[in-house]
Amino acid sequence: MSSRKITTVIFDLDGTLLDTLEDLKNATNHALRVCGMPERTLGEIRQFVGNGVRNLMVRAVPQGEENPGFERAFAVFKEYYGEHCNDETRAYDGIPALLQELKNAGYAMAIVSNKIDSAVQDLCARYFPQVDVAIGDRENLRRKPEPDSVFLALKALGRTREEAVYVGDSDVDLATAQNAGLPCISVLWGFRDREFLAAHGATTFVETPSEITSVLSR
Repeated sequence: MSSRKITTVIFDLDGTLLDTLEDLKNATNHALRVCGMPERTLGEIRQFVGNGVRNLMVRAVPQGEENPGFERAFAVFKEYYGEHCNDETRAYDGIPALLQELKNAGYAMAIVSNKIDSAVQDLCARYFPQVDVAIGDRENLRRKPEPDSVFLALKALGRTREEAVYVGDSDVDLATAQNAGLPCISVLWGFRDREFLAAHGATTFVETPSEITSVLSR
């Protein structure tokens, strides 16, 4: 990244800053139980996440949106997750320290997520006061991997994409960074492994949050 002067870091949320998988699994299985559908394992949920909660439920519900009970299951999921999105969720080890270090060093930071915007705002305020801008799934805003949320975050920060880097844990994040014209740092503590990420074009990997600062200073 030596060819660019990086001043701005755009983070994905789930699987990058926050371990949200247990709460997503619990909300999914609550909805499936209520609707008389078979429950899913943590490993299945790990594969289903990344494209927003509607797509999570499309993958979790048998026959997806073709299932007559899908909309009810999705409504039950949203209501339950809205009340329980922070039961088991926690920041990954080293993330709060990383964000404080970046803030102290003068970096601008934003979170862009396909999670429902209200949940993104709540979780960001609770866990990451160092982050200046947080953008979740909103009406009239195309979801990642479209670059719209990244561009909106850069505009809110008053920064350009030439001085920004994207940090995420998934193939969706790699595609988002590419579509926005940003280099991508792929984290290996999230929902996808190195082999999967490399197959989707990842070239810069970090195994711990503290490695991100050294990548930024290259």
